[in-house]
Amino acid sequence: MGADAGTVRRERTPWIIAGAAMAGLLAVLLVMLARNSPGPAAPPVTPEQAAAAEAPPDISNMSPRERFNRLYNRIMTAAQSGDEATAERFMPMALMAYAQLDTVDADARYHAALLKAHTGDVEASGALADSILAHNPGHLFGYVIRGTVARFRKDQKGLDAAYRGFLKRYDEEMKAGRQEYGEHQTSLDDFRRAALEAGSRAGRP
Repeated sequence: MGADAGTVRRERTPWIIAGAAMAGLLAVLLVMLARNSPGPAAPPVTPEQAAAAEAPPDISNMSPRERFNRLYNRIMTAAQSGDEATAERFMPMALMAYAQLDTVDADARYHAALLKAHTGDVEASGALADSILAHNPGHLFGYVIRGTVARFRKDQKGLDAAYRGFLKRYDEEMKAGRQEYGEHQTSLDDFRRAALEAGSRAGRP
């Protein structure tokens, strides 16, 4: 009987070892799977949410000027956040809305010039700057656009001329209390700061 029991133990030993090895392998596999498994899945985006993100602003009941302003704001917001796809998508609509305006003032021309500059059409942007100054001599937006175009062209002489014209007219224009200046105060402040720094480097007062 003792011999038989020893024989049985010897015959079972390889299976025990194999079983232990298999258990160890499974444990390793489980650890690897746990490490490589993704975290909790993000909640799915509903069709309504996707449509809201892609849908253009509702401009059907707006005046031509309201349509243009809404599209301009949408493009500028997208551009500032790095969303060039959205900016490019709405650009043709905004320029078409500008072309449909009944009346065009310096603010509308300024917006259109910035849109044109964003598309790389600096010739049209520069023409709009000239138009601003032709209709409103000394208007600061004209110099800002001329400076923007000069920067794009790497035209230092043109940029310096825009800075000088801006600073020469700044105090008088700001006293005029134009509404569009208040709406674009940050842009005007940035341009004035750059103009003053450029004048300081050149030794101008």
